[in-house]
Amino acid sequence: MTTSVQNDPYWVDIPKRIRDIQALMGERGLDVYLGTRIRTMSFIVDAFVPWRSFLVIPAEGDPCLFPFFIDSARILSETWMDEDHVRGYLGAGGAEQAEVTAAYIMDELGLSKGRIGYETGMATYTAEGWLTHYEYLRFTSELPNFEFINSHDIVDKVSLIKDGGTINRFREASRIVDEGHKAARAAIENGGWKGMTETELGGIAALAMRRAGSVSEWNFAGLNEISSGWRTGLGACTPPTTKEFQAGDALMFDLHAMFKLTLGDHSHNFLLKPTTDRKRWHADNFLGSVQFVADRYKAGATPGSLITELTDFAEEQGFSDYIVPGVEHGIGLFGDEWRVGASTDVPIPYWTDPDHVYQENEMVILAMQYAAPEDECGFRCENPIVIQKDGCELTSKYPLTIEEIE
Repeated sequence: MTTSVQNDPYWVDIPKRIRDIQALMGERGLDVYLGTRIRTMSFIVDAFVPWRSFLVIPAEGDPCLFPFFIDSARILSETWMDEDHVRGYLGAGGAEQAEVTAAYIMDELGLSKGRIGYETGMATYTAEGWLTHYEYLRFTSELPNFEFINSHDIVDKVSLIKDGGTINRFREASRIVDEGHKAARAAIENGGWKGMTETELGGIAALAMRRAGSVSEWNFAGLNEISSGWRTGLGACTPPTTKEFQAGDALMFDLHAMFKLTLGDHSHNFLLKPTTDRKRWHADNFLGSVQFVADRYKAGATPGSLITELTDFAEEQGFSDYIVPGVEHGIGLFGDEWRVGASTDVPIPYWTDPDHVYQENEMVILAMQYAAPEDECGFRCENPIVIQKDGCELTSKYPLTIEEIE
């Protein structure tokens, strides 16, 4: 198997990823791992696989991908996989997804019974890729002598710590997002915001990021998330609308880029003049909170400990009513947005574990929100970070400020 040139700063070791998965399969006595999530496709195929696909990872040997047939040639042209390991399905009688995948398991892997690990659960966004109930029924019908075991955590565990090539990809994705923010800032200065809509600003930033090397505004919540005025106080800004910017507005620009399947995700905020002392007070509170949390991210910290420290800080400063109780959301390759550290209670299955202990070279998005709807303003920070022994690296280098724009 040849994946890429190892002196490439963006090189990733796909064979090692497969071996690591197979080692965990062996520990659990799994004969096959049936991957369906987008994150699993991204991690192993190392190519954009957006259509419904199935990835069969045997106990030994190379995986085989079953994408929708119209995507097969394109995937072959972009990835390390060869024609023997990319088998398009047609969706017609005799060539339906479960049929062709099951036939491969039985006829080519030579298995008549065994244990199949598959991926099911819940997620914070729609396009996760869990095996559906209908698909589960189809596969269990085609493979009646197999035991099906939920094993999604195998890929989650193997992909948690990021290798050097993946971290470099994230750094580049964040550099691209910073170019989008530069273009957005230039577009609104000197009155350029007048008559501009949220969607128009999103397009200006998107063009700049595409020119800088992005291949997608990957997010499923409206591509680039832009809000203005009272909408910034809602706690979310998905998707942008045709609302025009107005004097006195708070502005929230949350931009997304994708580079080699890694995701750039950075939010920046502004105040349009004339602003008020109250909005400036909120803005300064938010900036202090982000810096407070960024200074405390390191290996050994937990989402719960950071949230507790942030809450105490906000209470001491008198703005705890406006801080949304969360400090991160998970991030990985395309399709991998998980574990939101937004609870200090019991862990929520498939979602968050407040007692998760961060490790070196783990990556999350430092994600914080501040909402003051009665004052028609709110702010958001998102920045992919690399956890380090004694701190963290913020991959977006755009300054942590909230400027007042004429």
